[in-house]
Amino acid sequence: MSELRSIGLRMRELPPADLRDALETFVVARFKQVLLMGDDEELPLDISFFDLGLTSLNLSRLRKGLEDALDVAIDATLLFNKPTVDELVTHLSERLATSAHRQ
Repeated sequence: MSELRSIGLRMRELPPADLRDALETFVVARFKQVLLMGDDEELPLDISFFDLGLTSLNLSRLRKGLEDALDVAIDATLLFNKPTVDELVTHLSERLATSAHRQ
């Protein structure tokens, strides 16, 4: 199993409160990387992906990377219906917490 794929497995083992924090840290780091932001720069969590400067192509690549790392499918419409980092993290934490209980 790749190191990247094991991130999703490790996150599923976390308590819900810790899971959300870990996911936020992970997702924010990914967004900053794509947006070419420094670690010390603040990423607004409540601003639309497109207002942050992401293109549809970058968002698709980011989605694929998150799916691979977390071993969870992310419906593309979610990114348009819930287009902020905060809403994405909330959705992912619910999905991972639910899948952890099924295992």
